[in-house]
Amino acid sequence: MNADRLEGKLAPDVKRRLIAVVGEERFLDSLNERYVYSYDATPIFQAMPDAVIMPQTTAEVSEILKIANEHRIPVTTRGSGTNLAAGTVPTAGGIVLNMQRFNRIVEIDRENLTVTVEPGVVTADLHQAVEAEGLFYPPDPGSMRISTVGGNVAQCAGGMRGLKYGVTKDYLMGLEYVLPSGEVLRAGGKNVKDVAGYDMTRLLAGSEGTLAVITQLTLKLLPLPEAKRTMAAYYASLGDAARTVERVIAAKIIPATMEFLDQATMRVVDEFAKLGLPTGMKAMLLIEQDGPEEWVERDIERIAEIAKEEGAVQVRVAQTPEEGANLLAARRAALSALSRLRPTTILEDATVPRSRLAEMVAEIERIAEKYDVQICTFGHAGDGNLHPTCLTDERNKEELARVEQAFEEIFLAALRLGGTISGEHGIGLAKRDYLPLQVGEGGIALMKAIKEAFDPNHIMNPGKMFANSARRRVVIKQ
Repeated sequence: MNADRLEGKLAPDVKRRLIAVVGEERFLDSLNERYVYSYDATPIFQAMPDAVIMPQTTAEVSEILKIANEHRIPVTTRGSGTNLAAGTVPTAGGIVLNMQRFNRIVEIDRENLTVTVEPGVVTADLHQAVEAEGLFYPPDPGSMRISTVGGNVAQCAGGMRGLKYGVTKDYLMGLEYVLPSGEVLRAGGKNVKDVAGYDMTRLLAGSEGTLAVITQLTLKLLPLPEAKRTMAAYYASLGDAARTVERVIAAKIIPATMEFLDQATMRVVDEFAKLGLPTGMKAMLLIEQDGPEEWVERDIERIAEIAKEEGAVQVRVAQTPEEGANLLAARRAALSALSRLRPTTILEDATVPRSRLAEMVAEIERIAEKYDVQICTFGHAGDGNLHPTCLTDERNKEELARVEQAFEEIFLAALRLGGTISGEHGIGLAKRDYLPLQVGEGGIALMKAIKEAFDPNHIMNPGKMFANSARRRVVIKQ
């Protein structure tokens, strides 16, 4: 933590102007209050802000940004703080802009199949509200019971239904946003087709708060699926599980969910949740299909056949919605279960093409053994998105150094296999050194030019996305 920030650094006149915008109750600057916002869900990273401000109107956000921009005060926008790449750690101090008071579902439009929300709406609350109307918002990040929609958009969050339905940006149709200058702009809207100029809506999805503050969003909805069924398949070989994934997709079946747990994760989850998993198996696939009932029954039956043909030792098809929910609980409990084992749990995010899934899992196991660290792997098998999770103790500096070396090799392995260093968690502070390896120096230069156009004074979430200095050159062998 930056010790010089313990007392706060905002000038008295600046503080008075900010309080005049939101009132004293929504301006927090005691040490304890600021400490709460000095970290997010990412281990290891922490930094103290100078103040926490809780606006509740777009006009307030505009005035706050005008003041911050005038005085070159860093602004870190934050929702629930469930980030897993240190994206909301206020590394440069300044203001944390807490958007949780922007929590209204403004409109559910049944005619246009859209919902308009403020960024502080909790994702699970959005699901519940639209499903009560027979509608469906597919993105379901693992943190959905806590995370906010604005944070999902800022990080372009994924989730278990990404294979069939895509990720957050695929449902973002329009938004209202405030530039660092205080100017309020809108992009997109309810039109299904809109190619008028650059796609600012998509640009802001995944921008991690480095360009503007989002104050309202319009999202696409779908009809609620008629039926869904869940099944689990257990394997004595990782390769058999990976081939099942490939064959299911090749059979032109796109499940709503296709999740993977390795043996280490299965054992920890079963001990935690008492689900009766066959923990002697090397891998587990958890598959859910939704849609018209006849199609769902047909697809689940065919997937079960393929799993058996590819060596599944056991296939279990849920007979009731409750049994299906229990199976899904195995996957949703993974992080909670793993976090009980050691003081520090580092959940990472690397994605490869589906056809390289088995190779990537094997690489993770090899790297964990090489550096003598404990890594459990689970993730979204259907879209090649794996979450190698290291159980460690950040107080053990020697072990932590080995963990960092292991994850560097994991990221390089993903790139070597044609993948990406992040499928859904974003870059933030944790992965900024690795971004040039994927996009190249030309790509970094272009991104910095975009940043300069939006935020010439560099007040928006500084220190994220881009490394502060040149990283040592790493050659990725093809």
